[in-house]
Amino acid sequence: QVQLVESGGGLVQAGGSLRLSCAASGSLTSIKAMGWYRQAPGKQRELVATITIVGSTNYADSVKGRFTISRDNAKNTMYLQMNSLNPEDTAVYYCNVDRYGRDLWGKGTLVTVSS
Repeated sequence: QVQLVESGGGLVQAGGSLRLSCAASGSLTSIKAMGWYRQAPGKQRELVATITIVGSTNYADSVKGRFTISRDNAKNTMYLQMNSLNPEDTAVYYCNVDRYGRDLWGKGTLVTVSS
């Protein structure tokens, strides 16, 4: 069964950078879009960035200019490069694959940004 596994989270100082990875265990053939979500303590899960099957990207205003979403099809891996991190970015980050309404989710990776 296809699974998504996030990695790359950890503790980083404000102003620092992290790169998150989301690896799929198998091929995905019914993809509309892929993206990263995050959920901060006591907050609702929110969309961070998306990349469609044709490669167009979209970002939440709060991360625009700081985060970059990308993918490597040969490695079945999606990335989120996070720069200029601030404490408000602290959250569990989840990988998502939209299979035309049937979502796949990873278990999440924790990003903690200290001031």
